[in-house]
Amino acid sequence: MTKSWIRLCGVTRQFSQGLTLCWALRGIDLNVPQGAFLAIVGPSGSGKTTLLNLLAGIDRPSAGQVWVGDWRLDRLDEESLARWRGRYVGIVFQFFQLFPTLTALENVRLPLELQAVLPARERRRRALDALEQVGLAGRAQHLPAQLSGGEQQRVALARALIHDPLLVVADEPTGNLDSESGRHVVALLRQVHRQGKTVLMVTHDRQLAQEASLRLHLRDGRIVSREEDGDAYR
Repeated sequence: MTKSWIRLCGVTRQFSQGLTLCWALRGIDLNVPQGAFLAIVGPSGSGKTTLLNLLAGIDRPSAGQVWVGDWRLDRLDEESLARWRGRYVGIVFQFFQLFPTLTALENVRLPLELQAVLPARERRRRALDALEQVGLAGRAQHLPAQLSGGEQQRVALARALIHDPLLVVADEPTGNLDSESGRHVVALLRQVHRQGKTVLMVTHDRQLAQEASLRLHLRDGRIVSREEDGDAYR
């Protein structure tokens, strides 16, 4: 069996809504090998995005352990967690999160600009290479408003890949797209996976989830089933 790279042990996540305590995740145990393409599916409110946020180091569990490789995320302080995300995680959001006054190239370059480690020429080269990877080198100078929804999401994916992360997480990356654009984005995620990245994708679309090598089904904050290579078990 392939050694687990992502490990969750007894993870819970609670939120307070006034005087009410709500459970987003309830005692999650999970093992995912490095290089997997994991799709997390389930109805609204099942805990999908909460689980993704824990694995990306955006959120913390109320209890339990969250490991990615040798990093135990639940024990990192905020500054260490931010550095870890900036170095090892690429994030793609449902609503693109592009800056409207920046061109596609400038949006993709932004993570490298914030780090200001590489020379300007190298930052530009890497951004152009990332846009080429998602098929948008010819749209580098376009503003987000001049791009279709599918193109904007591909720019967001290029931005997520610019620093060569080990882990790529995508939260409903096709949720705002038509079917054809959605399939194109998932095909690009599969391409990223074939290049050796670990890819985690949240989706409502069970058909798109079939493109992943591993599928996790959540309901009411619990894992109810897991499918791998077409075989499901509970």
